[in-house]
Amino acid sequence: MARFEEDVAAEGGDAGRQRKVMVAIDESEGSYRALVWALDNLKDNMKEVVIFMAQPPPQQCFAVAAPLSSALMFYPASGSPEFVNGLREQQGKLTLALLNKAREVCANHGVNAETFTEEGDPKEAICGAVKKFGINLLVMGEHDQGKVKRALVGSVSNYCVQNANCPVLVVKPSQCV
Repeated sequence: MARFEEDVAAEGGDAGRQRKVMVAIDESEGSYRALVWALDNLKDNMKEVVIFMAQPPPQQCFAVAAPLSSALMFYPASGSPEFVNGLREQQGKLTLALLNKAREVCANHGVNAETFTEEGDPKEAICGAVKKFGINLLVMGEHDQGKVKRALVGSVSNYCVQNANCPVLVVKPSQCV
C-alpha cells in the first residue's frame, strides 16, 4: 500500500474503498480511451461499473439547403412523425451497439459492467444518472474541441465537473498514451 493510502486508512479514510464507477460514453474515440484508462487504472477500486450513454432527442426541425443560383439558401423544415420516429429507432440501434462494444471492452478486462441509456441532453442526462444510480466516481473522455467551440457551445465534461454529485475524472488523450 502506498504511503498516502496508509496515512488515509490509518485516519479512517476511504483510500482502499470500493467505488461505484460510471463511465459516460458516446461515439467518440475519447470516451473509449477513458473507459480503457479507467479499467487499467481503477480496476482494483471498482466494486461496480456502470456504462452510460445519453441519447440526444431527435431534432424536430432541420435546416435544408436549396440552390439559389450560385449560392445556397437555408430554410427550416419539419420532419414528419414517421421520419422523427425512424431517426429515434436508428439512434437507439446505434446506442445499443456502442454500449455492447463498451461491455465487451470491460469483459476483455475481466470486469462485469451494467449498461444504461436515457434520452435527453447529454449534460443533464449524465448528471441525472450519477444521482439516480448513486455513483461515487464519474469517468469521462475529453473531446478535442477548439477553444472557440468550447467557449460557444460548452463542454459536456466541464458541465459535469461543475454539476455532478460526485468527483469527476476527465481523461485527456495525452493520459492514454
